[in-house]
Amino acid sequence: MTKKNTNNDDLLALIIKGIEDVKGNDISILDLREIENTVCDYFVICSGNSNTQVNAIAGSIQKVVSKELKEKPWHVEGEQNGEWILMDYVSIVVHVFQKHIREYYNIESLWGDAKITTIDTNY
Repeated sequence: MTKKNTNNDDLLALIIKGIEDVKGNDISILDLREIENTVCDYFVICSGNSNTQVNAIAGSIQKVVSKELKEKPWHVEGEQNGEWILMDYVSIVVHVFQKHIREYYNIESLWGDAKITTIDTNY
């Protein structure tokens, strides 16, 4: 479980690094702090091209965060099918999608009031 003294900025940066290390794409950060009754402060959403890449992205995030902050996600779901993996770091929830699943659920539109930051990936 993420400790309370973990800085969200540090955790966000390491999650993004984990995604970029295995060429995850379409990275978006949804800032939910100004929205009432949210379950966390941020959503990080990204896409992979296959179930293998989706699993690799989730594994990379866990490895980078664990190495640098000695933190593990509180809960992880979806590793079996590799279409949508949810990683709960308590204050930050990461969604790793295959592109077609991401388009279907369109989480960004459900949180239209959130400030969305898009991360450019140049690979």
